[in-house]
Amino acid sequence: MIQALQFILALCFLVLIHELGHFTFAKIFHVRVEKFYLFFNPWISLFRAKKFDGKWHFKFLAKNVKEEDEWSKHPENTEWGIGWIPLGGYCAIAGMVDETHSSEEINKQPAQPWEFRSKNVWQRFCIIIGGILVNFVAALVIFGALMFHYGTDSLPLRNVESGLYFSEIMQGEGFEQHDKILAINGEEPQDLTDVVQWLIIEGRKNVLVQRGDDTLSLVMSDDLSTRYLAVQNDFDRAERDKARSDKSYVKRHYVLVTEYIPFIVDSVMPEQAEYYAGIEKGDSVVAVNGVPTPCQVLVTEELHKHPCDSITVDFYRQGQPMQVRMFIGDQANMGVFVKTKYQFFPIEHQDYTFLESIPAGIKYGWDVLVVYIKQFRLVFTKEGAQSVGGFGAIGNMFPKLWNWYAFWHMTAFLSLILAFMNFLPIPALDGGYILFLIYEMITRKQPSDKFLETANTIGFWLLLALLIFANGNDILKYFFI
Repeated sequence: MIQALQFILALCFLVLIHELGHFTFAKIFHVRVEKFYLFFNPWISLFRAKKFDGKWHFKFLAKNVKEEDEWSKHPENTEWGIGWIPLGGYCAIAGMVDETHSSEEINKQPAQPWEFRSKNVWQRFCIIIGGILVNFVAALVIFGALMFHYGTDSLPLRNVESGLYFSEIMQGEGFEQHDKILAINGEEPQDLTDVVQWLIIEGRKNVLVQRGDDTLSLVMSDDLSTRYLAVQNDFDRAERDKARSDKSYVKRHYVLVTEYIPFIVDSVMPEQAEYYAGIEKGDSVVAVNGVPTPCQVLVTEELHKHPCDSITVDFYRQGQPMQVRMFIGDQANMGVFVKTKYQFFPIEHQDYTFLESIPAGIKYGWDVLVVYIKQFRLVFTKEGAQSVGGFGAIGNMFPKLWNWYAFWHMTAFLSLILAFMNFLPIPALDGGYILFLIYEMITRKQPSDKFLETANTIGFWLLLALLIFANGNDILKYFFI
């Protein structure tokens, strides 16, 4: 429920600021905005508001009718409203061929000075790109504000003295447990995020590794990215199967590479103490049911093999080996909190002044956008297409518990995605209009209204197909596959 609420709030915020970008530039160039709507409103609107005769007028659950009434007698004023299909929103700009105006409707009357079509190409360009620009700038502002308020915490790889844990797919590339990654293509990764981005998203090949006192070079396979996506899809599918058969099951995420951290108990959950008697703070778990588990990931994997079962746990307490038998419930955990990586290794915290947070937010936001664009190429692979998600997948990216930092960080990230997706040269998106405007700048010939209408119709059905595909993936993932 909290995830859904965060997603809806973020969506509303992003749609509003995007359309506000179009609205603001339209007003700058004295173009009328007939309607400004959050969400789409075919046939009926949940809420409508318009100011005329010196006061605001409101309607609730009102049908969308075009007959003459008091509202239609004031076309110079914008109608504000909320639709009932939460898939976005729109600005109905006077004299613009889009989903709200057909070419026949516009061409019934000669062009007016307050219409979009009457403005020069640069003014029209600014009006169209306004939404993308506002989403991009908003993301940078949010990232900068988060840095100013919270600062940043990072765990550099050079501080992880125990080395890294590598999944089976990474072991197949030549890595061994406890290896330390010194450089990838000659560049030192700062943290695990860099490792995943450079190897999976960017497809870098050459990895310099420290193994004990030796240094060696590994060359990654050409298909590492697609094999990783395939393994991740299979893992997610298995987790969904378990969750469907047991509604209380807590799904895990696939771990490609992480810090090699021992499973040391930090505290026992008070409500679980009577069930897991024998485990105390400071105990270091080394085996589950006789299977060696020298790090946290391996303990978690073994526990998830035995939900609602009785198991034996081997651990060390103050250097002495001990064993206890316990019953773990449907959550497949031991009822304890473990020490995190931040308790094992020195963290680097950095605070930012207001002036420092501005360039820091810009750099961080730009880096995030560049990584996303590079990652976009994987969508065109079979494995990447299976990973494409819709609203359900996006909603699951928000935390299950309310956290303002996580909410705004996720909102800024989605704002960048919205800016990038709208910039794609697909008719019906802002990028499609921008493409036609650039064509007009170069050739000094404006595409016909009929051509624009046809292109927008094709683009609309293309986008609808993509929307169905993405959300269809969600439905298949969570209910069938």
